[in-house]
Amino acid sequence: MQTVLRLCSRSPILIPAVALFFAVNLSAQSTGPISPPPSTGPAPHAPGAAAPKPAPHKAEEAPITHEPPAVPPEQIIQKFAQREVELKNVLNSYTWTQHVVVETLDSDDIPDGKYEQESDVLFDEKGARVERVTFAPADTLKRLTLSQQDFDDFKKIQPFAFTGDELPKYNFTYVGRQKVDELSTYVFDVAPRTIEKNQRYFQGRLWVDDHDLQIVKTHGKAVPDIIKKNNENLFPHFTTYRENLFGALWLPTYTRTDDTLRFSSGPIHIVATVRYTNYKRFGSTTKIGVGTEAPPQ
Repeated sequence: MQTVLRLCSRSPILIPAVALFFAVNLSAQSTGPISPPPSTGPAPHAPGAAAPKPAPHKAEEAPITHEPPAVPPEQIIQKFAQREVELKNVLNSYTWTQHVVVETLDSDDIPDGKYEQESDVLFDEKGARVERVTFAPADTLKRLTLSQQDFDDFKKIQPFAFTGDELPKYNFTYVGRQKVDELSTYVFDVAPRTIEKNQRYFQGRLWVDDHDLQIVKTHGKAVPDIIKKNNENLFPHFTTYRENLFGALWLPTYTRTDDTLRFSSGPIHIVATVRYTNYKRFGSTTKIGVGTEAPPQ
């Protein structure tokens, strides 16, 4: 965290916000990643495991070179798609905590509305995935409403872009190589081949670690925007960062959105952050990541 958000001008009918939330970063006018707030310290890792590789966070990005990859781009694509399937399977046995904040800003960039929620993503006694909300103050967003599609994007598109089994739905274009912090990455642009009715897709850019051949950062948006009579559903750009917390798999740990959505009624500037912490194997007492304490109601 996404992860983007479908946002629409607020109407008299409000749509409740009830699904898992994943959101992420970068304004529509930006062309590269922006740095998240400084970390309070390195995240702990599993006993006996190698220290996690740092997340690819950097305020100033290195230039993209047109150096060819060490292996054909098609092989890289197949490999990171396979890694996405592995990641999905691993997360099916993990729980985590997510803290979401979405704000609208006025013309002076002062917040004038806020949505916030912290929740634990767990399993019930039957092994089914559930979300337990631990903190949810009143939603004060006045100019936007978050819909089910927003939360579906937060849960799927923003943190993961696509799953490996969706590979045939996308076109990938090798862009070049880029240094992101100390990571050497392959850069790919991605777009859906076709857009089918009632389906959500990712369109943007992927950064793939050239050692693990796994996605370590994504930037883009959920598509398509949905514009109907008296109902505009616009989706902001986002960036998601991942960290190598254990093994060879990179997990989403931070997402942010900073974008201006241009509705027919006027532009609305939004910012949002999501932090994913406390990754823990179901049934285990080993925690991975920085824990957060839910504020009192």
